[in-house]
Amino acid sequence: MNIVLWVVQILLAAVFLLAGGTKLLYAPERLVEMGMAYAGYVPSALVKLAAFAEVVGAVGLILPSLFRFSPEYTPRAAIGLATVMLLAAGTHLLNGEANLMFVPLILLVLCSFVAWGRGGKYAIKPAGLERRLV
Repeated sequence: MNIVLWVVQILLAAVFLLAGGTKLLYAPERLVEMGMAYAGYVPSALVKLAAFAEVVGAVGLILPSLFRFSPEYTPRAAIGLATVMLLAAGTHLLNGEANLMFVPLILLVLCSFVAWGRGGKYAIKPAGLERRLV
């Protein structure tokens, strides 16, 4: 199960880094051209805030567990990303784009899986103080 969790964490991090990075780098008009219609009717600041949350969440999915430094942040990052995806699905639903809400819902389920696994039985233990400075 640990390997499955790592694979899901890496895939989610890649998706959120790509999606968040794209939203941070491009203007709303360009995002609309790329197929992100909501960027045309959602305030630009909200798009950038969601993008920032996605990038920070992606980093939080990997780095704390990888370096075993405060790995309890990994399930917290997954919960944060799940919340962003819930809000994204709601935005699509409220704007009559029910056909677009399935990707955020799938990502929500995967983030919830990581939060469950890394917050419970398959949590990564923090690194001990084996290496002390003399």
